[in-house]
Amino acid sequence: MTADLPRCPWCSSDPRYLAYHDEEWGVPLHGDRALFELLVLEGAQAGLSWLTVLRKRAHYRRVFAGFDPARIARGRPARIEKLLADPGIIRNRAKVEGAVASAQAFLRLAEREGGFDHWLWQFVGGQPLVNRFASLPQVPAETAASRAMSKALRRVGFTFCGPTICYAFMQAAGMVNDHLLTCFRHPDHPLFRPEVRSP
Repeated sequence: MTADLPRCPWCSSDPRYLAYHDEEWGVPLHGDRALFELLVLEGAQAGLSWLTVLRKRAHYRRVFAGFDPARIARGRPARIEKLLADPGIIRNRAKVEGAVASAQAFLRLAEREGGFDHWLWQFVGGQPLVNRFASLPQVPAETAASRAMSKALRRVGFTFCGPTICYAFMQAAGMVNDHLLTCFRHPDHPLFRPEVRSP
């Protein structure tokens, strides 16, 4: 990781944020549990900075049993109260209870569809959409695809999955590549090199 590479202007100089920008954001993510984790964390981020979530991600993984939906879905009131007292996560009752509800929805959806990965990627036709934006104001907050994803997720019981959260999720999961043309992580940039996702 080189600090002076041309990057998207939203990326701060924090080493954790630089690594996230360079190695994760916009790189296609697969795997039911990995996608579930990212969706829950995107919901937890609502109203906060993503750097806040990155700083707490390792602890989230510990207390949420590696984001095992089956274990999260069994969250009882006493467990929720314990989580709400834990400064290592975002202590918002609606978000913690929402993670439990989303885990339950994940299990229903996975049983019905045979998996979460394929079902989510259908909203971009199974392939990453590579955009060619030159500046941040050109990047949308939501799209028709994120609205469709949001509606479908809500229908089966997911929470904190509005169209804007879904679009941020799609960007983070590499379903869309919204690195700016001036960023070395855009495929058209002369410094671009394919990366293996390293969360």
